Amino acid sequence: RKLLYGVNEIRVKVPSVFKLLIKEVLNPFYIFQLFSVILWCTNEYYYYAVAIVVMSVLSIVSSLYSIRKHYVTLHDMVAAHSIVRVTVCRPYSESGEIFSTDLVPGDIIVIPLNGLVMPCDAVLINGTCIVNESMLTGESVPVTKTNLPNPSVEIKGAGNELYNPETHKRHTLFCGTTVIQTRFYTGELVKAIVVRTGFSTTKGQLVRSILYPKPTDFKLYRDACLFLLCLVAVAAIGFIYTIVNNILNEVGVKEIIVESLDIITITVPPALPAAMTVGIVYAQERLKKIGIFSISPQRINICGQLNLVCFDKTGTLTEDGLDLWGIQRVENSCEVPPIPFPHANHDSEVVLFMATCHSLTKIDGVLSGDPLDLKMFEAIGWINQVSATCGSRPESQTIKLMSPKKGGGRERILNPVFEIIIVPCCSFPFSSALQRMSVVTKVLWDKKMDAYMKGAPEAITSLCKPETEVPADFEKVLEDYTRQGFRVIALAHRKLESKLTWHKVQNVSRDTIENNMDFMGLIIMQNKLKRETPAVLADLHKADIRTVMVTGDNMLTALSVARDCGMILPQDKVIVAEALPPKDGKVAKINWHYADTLTLCSNSSEIDPEVTRYHFAMNGKSFSVILEHFQDLVPKLMLHGTVFARMAPDQKTQLIEALQKVDYYVGMCGDGANDCGALKRAHGGISLSELEASVASPFTSKTPSISCVPNLIREGRAALITSFCVFKFMALYSIIQYFSVILLYSILSNLGDFQFLFIDLAIILVVVFTMSLNPACKELVAQKPPSGLISGTLLFSVLSQIIICIGFQSVGFFWVRQQPWYFPNETEPDEHNIQNYENTTLFFISSFQYIIVAVALSKGKPFRQPSYKNCKFGIDL
Repeated sequence: RKLLYGVNEIRVKVPSVFKLLIKEVLNPFYIFQLFSVILWCTNEYYYYAVAIVVMSVLSIVSSLYSIRKHYVTLHDMVAAHSIVRVTVCRPYSESGEIFSTDLVPGDIIVIPLNGLVMPCDAVLINGTCIVNESMLTGESVPVTKTNLPNPSVEIKGAGNELYNPETHKRHTLFCGTTVIQTRFYTGELVKAIVVRTGFSTTKGQLVRSILYPKPTDFKLYRDACLFLLCLVAVAAIGFIYTIVNNILNEVGVKEIIVESLDIITITVPPALPAAMTVGIVYAQERLKKIGIFSISPQRINICGQLNLVCFDKTGTLTEDGLDLWGIQRVENSCEVPPIPFPHANHDSEVVLFMATCHSLTKIDGVLSGDPLDLKMFEAIGWINQVSATCGSRPESQTIKLMSPKKGGGRERILNPVFEIIIVPCCSFPFSSALQRMSVVTKVLWDKKMDAYMKGAPEAITSLCKPETEVPADFEKVLEDYTRQGFRVIALAHRKLESKLTWHKVQNVSRDTIENNMDFMGLIIMQNKLKRETPAVLADLHKADIRTVMVTGDNMLTALSVARDCGMILPQDKVIVAEALPPKDGKVAKINWHYADTLTLCSNSSEIDPEVTRYHFAMNGKSFSVILEHFQDLVPKLMLHGTVFARMAPDQKTQLIEALQKVDYYVGMCGDGANDCGALKRAHGGISLSELEASVASPFTSKTPSISCVPNLIREGRAALITSFCVFKFMALYSIIQYFSVILLYSILSNLGDFQFLFIDLAIILVVVFTMSLNPACKELVAQKPPSGLISGTLLFSVLSQIIICIGFQSVGFFWVRQQPWYFPNETEPDEHNIQNYENTTLFFISSFQYIIVAVALSKGKPFRQPSYKNCKFGIDL
């Protein structure tokens, strides 16, 4: 049993500090630093060695602290959810409690009455459960799970059907989800069979995506290493020149070795990693002041390159849930003007519909369920007085509706005016494939029963009576509401025939009930945006940063919110791609249709991007089919896809990867555990929650608002430009000093220890720390910062500065030798031939060149505030 479980066990091992230290220091910059420290200690330049060691230790310790904290938090998160005591039923033995770590596939576990956090994936075989799956979907909507039907008994012709977690999602309890309440009938316990454990579970795959993400490549660091190799090549030239020159001048072997190695430490500045970290540290402190915390400071630079940001919907762009805006009723095939609230009598069919056609349930005296259903029920102002209790039979479960609250100062409740029974086995839950749900109800004193149905307008109208029952301008009205950003739900009602008695109706199929309905009207829902959402998205669009919505919610709501927040403009067209997998010998295919006009188009090539802007929208199932069977369409869909609905956690991660493959720098903003994989995989992941999502995300915002996104991009751009400036300054500093030393080597001289110390501490170190203080510009502009060092503009800038600096040094070096007062070796002789005119000339010229280069490279707008506002830098100069 241990062997079976050991393969899949969720166990996050926190790496030792020693392993993290080895991983941190094994990079070219720190290797060169180590080489320089050893060389300086050999030459008794202890002050250099101490300075570099201190800076390196501070940088490494800071990085190790962040990494270690991340691993510990992840370990605690997984451990808290994966070890619980469960009751197991095993053959030939009594039930007993064991730890969840001892579970193996095939075990039968008992789900307790008060629920639990599932430690594995299991399929229900007895009873029903109400489960909160927000960890997987991001939507805090309790769903009802029913027992897996017996194919050989309950479903004709399905005897050979195999269990599949996707196909049988309604019967599967997923690891990490919370079972809120269980129900059982005839005294049986609620049982489930363990099907997956450990990393094989849905939660395990989510943890795996956090632990082992694909490495995020960034051109800046690749170019930095390439530029470092160029400096090594330059150092090699100086190394060879020094050896040859000293041999020709018959210099001692010890001095040849010391000077030839010393030229390498001059060319490749060991302080480069610390210098490039300064801008990131300052940016991190500025982000912390505005409530954005980072566990991966190196990602700040990458955020400066973001040109696409994916947003979760619920809790990120919008408030939680939908609000009821109004109702559009239909009477005698004519539409009644919409009203903001159904001010109808208690016998109104619309009110009875809203009171019964839902999947709400009472848990500990509180109604829970789909927020849409909850809003509709609360809107009528009536009270559900009876809860479904465990052990009760379905026939006795009734809903007593109380009349609305009335009264003066203190409200009172009247006696019940209705007692309605929802017929067991005739409550058909919402099906995404059918786009509808329905219930059968019976008022106690009425002989006939009623069927109520709601769902997508196009699905409901197709099941209503001949078109005379549906208003002629129905499609136009529906389109008007859709364009205004509302979510529209159609209503239908039907009086069942007298022959359908209580017992007969329980054996009638869903298709029989959901047929020949009377069209009642439309319920108009509004998903309220957060106050700052439209303004933030407008700022991103002005900066030419593309926005994409990726949500676990349904397509209709997602499209409505996308239009409402400005992600899709009113004049833009939306094409929904519905991909169907291969089935029954038929190949996979894609159906395209317009979301607004409900008309079909044969394929995506019909859209002319020159005539109109268009967006693609699709759900998670279609996205998976397209990735598998239509690889050639993926780039086009990624370039124009804006709304991705019903996306599972792994599908969100795949979407981020697909966008990165078409050369987008992708940001991700979300707040749920289902966003963890995408937050980790994105170039810049921002969590609006301090719970599970913050563990995977490089950035966490203390304020649950997407206003943190433009702030992070602005600071990222400022830090990126600062890194470019510092890198170019350090490269020019090394080249300037390198050429000064080469010229002095030609006359068997060198810079003195005090001169080296003055240049490095009084000039370079102070300049680097102050030129990085420029804060980010307050405005996010459309211009993008460069992504790498290997570009024509940057290379021209560096090479032109090098030529100018070399030219001035050469002129000064040879000009001083042409002066009438110049005599070689006129000054007092010293051991290393330091005190001479050439040394003094090159020292002063190079010192001024360091300052001039710093001013020339301290770029301000459009990404940083101007240098004249950086008072410390001005004082330093």
